Amino acid sequence: MDGIVASATSEIEGAGTQPRRAPPCTFVVFGGGGDLTKRLLVPAIYNLACAGLLDDRFSIVAVDWAELSDEILRAQFHEALRDFVAKRGTSATMLRDDVWRWLDGRISYLRGSFEEMETFERLGARVGDGNAVFYMAVAARFFGPIVDHLGQAGLTNEAGGTYRRVIVEKPFGHDLDSARELNTRLLATLRERQIYRIDHYLGKETVQNIMALRFSNGFFEPLWNRQNIDHVQITAAETVGVEKRGRFYEGTGALRDMVPNHLMQLLAMTAMEAPVSFDADAVRDEKSKVLKATHCAAPEDVVRGQYGAGSIGGVPVRGYREEPDVAPDSRTETYVAMKLNIDNWRWAGVPFYLRTGKRLAVRKTEIAIHFRHAPYALFRDTPVERLTPNIMTLHIQPTEGVTMQFGAKIPGPTVRLGGVRMKFDYSEWFAEGPSTGYETLIYDCLAGDATLFQRADNIEAGWRAVQPALDWSERAEAAPLCPYAAGSTGPAEADALLARDGRSWQSLTD
Repeated sequence: MDGIVASATSEIEGAGTQPRRAPPCTFVVFGGGGDLTKRLLVPAIYNLACAGLLDDRFSIVAVDWAELSDEILRAQFHEALRDFVAKRGTSATMLRDDVWRWLDGRISYLRGSFEEMETFERLGARVGDGNAVFYMAVAARFFGPIVDHLGQAGLTNEAGGTYRRVIVEKPFGHDLDSARELNTRLLATLRERQIYRIDHYLGKETVQNIMALRFSNGFFEPLWNRQNIDHVQITAAETVGVEKRGRFYEGTGALRDMVPNHLMQLLAMTAMEAPVSFDADAVRDEKSKVLKATHCAAPEDVVRGQYGAGSIGGVPVRGYREEPDVAPDSRTETYVAMKLNIDNWRWAGVPFYLRTGKRLAVRKTEIAIHFRHAPYALFRDTPVERLTPNIMTLHIQPTEGVTMQFGAKIPGPTVRLGGVRMKFDYSEWFAEGPSTGYETLIYDCLAGDATLFQRADNIEAGWRAVQPALDWSERAEAAPLCPYAAGSTGPAEADALLARDGRSWQSLTD
């Protein structure tokens, strides 16, 4: 999907080679008047329309309880698109009025409760007998009731070659038991192939490129094992606080919010074995295997932190306990660092260090592969004090690309080594328009490709790997809360986690 905004449907531009369009579909969004829909889903659908990937019979039905009309909702979506393009676009990717007109006529609103059958009976008349995707952009407590009612209304029945699919946002459960219960409830109405558990991190190009880098390049895969790799670091740092989500975050925390889904998926993509094909189940089989082999050994392998007052970009910010709807004595973590082990032949003895937190110094998501040091004996009679570590860093956000760090001789009559870097930046090689990260995922669901979505066993394996840490977090003596200042790189205890193994975190601010 390179240059996703650059091409257009033949109806809009009338020329050029067209990509394969998704089948016709009614795209139903529960929570269609909410923030997720406006900020991410509608811009993603607009980009798909620009790229010529939507059928002329595509339509959107937004379902919500608010007092809205078709006209008001369309105006809100239009404003959201203008804001999206203004913030992320360039003069070459201005909001295209011809594409908006095409999309505008395909948007409608249905007011109703997610828990009343009458809403779903009226929805059935809108959907008809064709293909339909039901996107749950709602609080997790509505996932089960919505699917129950869809089934009772006959909206999940597939007949005559049509499909009915459900996209489920995170959080998918709040621990292993609740994830199992939700899977059981959904599978009472739907088949596994109808359920698309979405993780927007997997829509990012660099995440998808992990498999391409590993399995299409002969010089990477032979090195991708415990003989050559010392350890792996996975970082997801945010500068934002909890914003207006204090009530939600108090019952969630950084561990539940980020690790079983986002970070475990990055780990799985990095550590999985090569699938026999890129078929969805073949890929997800390998993810499931590596997640089932992943575990956290002891309470001392987990660090929980909570931000206090500090400054971000020179602007003072308050501490977590001063945020709205947060208890003044809250023990909810806003930062977590942990050491995980993978007990299989490829990774035995190679620790995976994960860290994520809010109100950190920078916004950055990356995977750093630290290779073992070369033997030092060759350089012992030279002025070389230490060898440059060999690190391959996969940059996921805010910029997307890959950096390789290695040692090279500094010009001169003596042998002196210096560290150098080579960097591949997506924006320098491929034409990119403004993207939300949801384009690939929505298109894949429309087309029936579940490769980038999580299967029931993947979800449960991710929770199983972190469940011990969740259990320890309930006991203050096993998982104390470590303070850190907003705008810092996290608590000192997280540095000590790696220091005791003779390692250190890759700098957040480089």
